[in-house]
Amino acid sequence: MRTLYSRWAERHTNRWSLLLHIIGIPLTVAALPVLLFSSLRFAALLFIAGYALQFIGHALEGNKSGEQLLMEKLFKFSTKD
Repeated sequence: MRTLYSRWAERHTNRWSLLLHIIGIPLTVAALPVLLFSSLRFAALLFIAGYALQFIGHALEGNKSGEQLLMEKLFKFSTKD
């Protein structure tokens, strides 16, 4: 767990990016219980807003999001077959 956090912390050094992630991650996570117990529209709004803040943070950092890195890794893996 420490290694995972260390890698995450290395990629989130900009203070504004970190702030955007501190706000964006809980919004994204909150979308699931809202989806289960409330409105689909509100859940979608939370999810999109949370991810948007995180992607803006990565733009400020000048690096790619973890999801983008994962997709690139999976795509490269699938093209080697």
